[in-house]
Amino acid sequence: MNTNISNILLIAQVIICVLLVISIMLQNRAEGLGKMFGGGGEIFRTKRGLEKFLYYFTIVLIGLLVVMSLILLKVSA
Repeated sequence: MNTNISNILLIAQVIICVLLVISIMLQNRAEGLGKMFGGGGEIFRTKRGLEKFLYYFTIVLIGLLVVMSLILLKVSA
């Protein structure tokens, strides 16, 4: 029974990790390459729409990953 729960938690943790990587990769910053070539970065802008959703979704995924890791640590011990 304990190993079954551990396997389910491990699979959920891998899924959360994959979603976290995708969420981070989808976030783009306008100042990234612009600063490298000497431009951009002078304008203050706020997050809107999908960018705001991805930002908060990433924070939620990080929190889930931490909680899931602690639960998995407690179950496997």
